[in-house]
Amino acid sequence: MIRVVLVDDHELVRSGFCLILSGQPDIEVVGEASNAEDGLRLLRSVRPDVALVDVHMPGMSGLELTERVQRAGLRTHIVILTVVQDAQFPRRLLQSGALGYLTKGCAAEELLQAVRTVAGGHRYLDAAIAREMALSAVDGEASPLESLSSRELEVALMLARGLAVNEVANRLHLSAKTVSTYKQRLFEKLGVQHTIALAHLLTVHGLLDQPSVAAG
Repeated sequence: MIRVVLVDDHELVRSGFCLILSGQPDIEVVGEASNAEDGLRLLRSVRPDVALVDVHMPGMSGLELTERVQRAGLRTHIVILTVVQDAQFPRRLLQSGALGYLTKGCAAEELLQAVRTVAGGHRYLDAAIAREMALSAVDGEASPLESLSSRELEVALMLARGLAVNEVANRLHLSAKTVSTYKQRLFEKLGVQHTIALAHLLTVHGLLDQPSVAAG
């Protein structure tokens, strides 16, 4: 069972997330807080697996909370929730110790995938944030991912996370043939031959970590 705490100053946001998460057989919401100070006390008390934390709150920010969790040696993995979409901002949050980064407009399915991925100790960025990070330079060099469209990058992330073509098609409400076309096109653009190489490339550019894919 994945134990989750919600830290957000908007009650409606907490209620919405709680409704989505509580309906899952493998996830349990074990606490809520309306500010980071109370959130930190709650995390120290209940020691959840994952905390969904709003980055902008009165008083202590989600960034501060994340850094304090790291300094305290707590094993709770942080998923930052925000409306901001800026490449340097998530990089700063990931550097602070956050494992996940989602915009509040993400789909329920993506929220659940992020919680499960982060609970396993792996990084999760939603497609919109990953797109912004892909456009930023790595070690002063232009990213080869710049050549991908938003949809191609979305398909690339799903394939690299181990989803089969049919699963990607279902997620994106596309035909398997269309997804296969996207897959072939992005392989050609990036000069890779299989999903293992694709996952490695995404990992090098900070969009993925510890991929678990089979060649294909």
